[in-house]
Amino acid sequence: MARKSDLRSVLFWGSITVLLGASLFYGLSAERTRRGIFRSEGKIDSGNVVSLLSVIDGDTVRVAQDGQQPASVRILGIKAFEANIAKDVFAPYGQAAVDTLQRLMANKPVRVLLHSTPKDRYGRYIATLYVDDHDIGLRLVKEGLVMVYTVYPFPAMSFYLQEQEIAREGGRGFWANAEMASKALALIRGWQGEQQ
Repeated sequence: MARKSDLRSVLFWGSITVLLGASLFYGLSAERTRRGIFRSEGKIDSGNVVSLLSVIDGDTVRVAQDGQQPASVRILGIKAFEANIAKDVFAPYGQAAVDTLQRLMANKPVRVLLHSTPKDRYGRYIATLYVDDHDIGLRLVKEGLVMVYTVYPFPAMSFYLQEQEIAREGGRGFWANAEMASKALALIRGWQGEQQ
């Protein structure tokens, strides 16, 4: 009888070890892939004009300057919802932000204004992007497709917050859905707690 319980114990702990190893392997692989997507090989200076190569998500794009390597840019001051999470109530708005970025930026010159901290921990440039002198991040806030990301203050933050409040009161985008608005407000309160 003792041999059966020893065998079960070995099988149990062996299975746990295999599952933990597989989780670690896939987690590290996913992180490596994500960092590869975000990696900015190209150089961008504030004021440069770039072209859109692709939209990674509702707040990150891949751009290039003529004759330069591609660079990833995290749009300053906004936080988009994930577009590709199945059955997530926010996913349609994450996809709408992706689609809007594609529509606003495709085949147009995009001017880059770098933040005072030009790169984030993933190596992405942090910048405000302008097309035809219109702030792209602010446009997404006005349409209710993204939230103002207040963890890291930026010069136009009070203006962004004002426009977010107008979008919320006007029921634009995800603010029209009471459940989603409630969840968004909870996230925003959490970010405010991180600042303190």
